[in-house]
Amino acid sequence: MKTLDDYLSGEVLLIDKPLNWTSFQVVNKLRWEIRQAFKIKKIKVGHAGTLDPLATGLLVICTGKMTKQIDTFQGQVKEYTGTIVLGSTTPSYDLESEINETFPIDHISEDLIYKTTQQFIGETQQFPPVFSALKKDGKRLYEFARAGEHVDIPSRTVNILEFEITKIDSSNSDSIHVNFRVVCSKGTYIRSLANDFGKALNSGGHLSVLRRTKIGDFDVAKAHSIEDFIASLTTNKQ
Repeated sequence: MKTLDDYLSGEVLLIDKPLNWTSFQVVNKLRWEIRQAFKIKKIKVGHAGTLDPLATGLLVICTGKMTKQIDTFQGQVKEYTGTIVLGSTTPSYDLESEINETFPIDHISEDLIYKTTQQFIGETQQFPPVFSALKKDGKRLYEFARAGEHVDIPSRTVNILEFEITKIDSSNSDSIHVNFRVVCSKGTYIRSLANDFGKALNSGGHLSVLRRTKIGDFDVAKAHSIEDFIASLTTNKQ
């Protein structure tokens, strides 16, 4: 059982973020639960890398003095699994927004899908989604997007170390569902990869499922649910 001194000295908590929670909400929930358990007014809690609300998986949460290590953890290589739907696009590049355009898929073979992944291996220029929390002129990009305002977003250099196709489902006549595993550098947007992958196949693509499985040596297999973490604190409550 962890003590208050443990959390103040610094703990690294591995949390499996549930669907529809923001990373900020997870941090706030854990901070509140720790404060309640130990009857304290404040404690530093932060996360090492945002996950979109529609993504699940590994969040590295730091407490106390370990929050000083957040930048180090954020810079580590990350692994994701998920599903790209070929044949249509959305403005947000995922299911946060509705399909806005459809594309032909008859020309896309399994062999072409496998071969096209090679175009994305290594350093490449990527444009972040306009529906993202990045800031421009002091304003979040998604604020511009939701207001219908155009904004120029500069590209960034990202590094994709591995892009593996794990399953292809072409049983639907108007879409192809491609399951994947990606290992990439900090700052890589998998939503943008899904959109770019669709373009590279002379079609369209968007992300329907995303799960972060690793950050550096941290693995989601060793992560706990929010409920399990709260349960571990209950013995400290009066």
